[in-house]
Amino acid sequence: MPRYLVERDFPAGLHIPADEEGTKVCRLLVDVNAIDGVTWVHSYVSVNKLKSFDIYDAPTPEAIRRVATRNRLPVSQITQVQVLDPYFYRG
Repeated sequence: MPRYLVERDFPAGLHIPADEEGTKVCRLLVDVNAIDGVTWVHSYVSVNKLKSFDIYDAPTPEAIRRVATRNRLPVSQITQVQVLDPYFYRG
């Protein structure tokens, strides 16, 4: 399955509460993603919470865009990526 880095901009900031409500929000995102075979692996969020960098496994970039629309999430850019492990190169 291809892996993608999805960049998102949140002009008002990204605020997911660290409580049961936040758990429900994340669970709903995961469930909606599964409809199109999209898996949210993990995310990095800028310190000011205005930008996120999300790692997804998905069949296509279009599948990511579809679930983003359903989840009401912005998509600034999608880039197909692969892992580069610096420890692989140790002799």
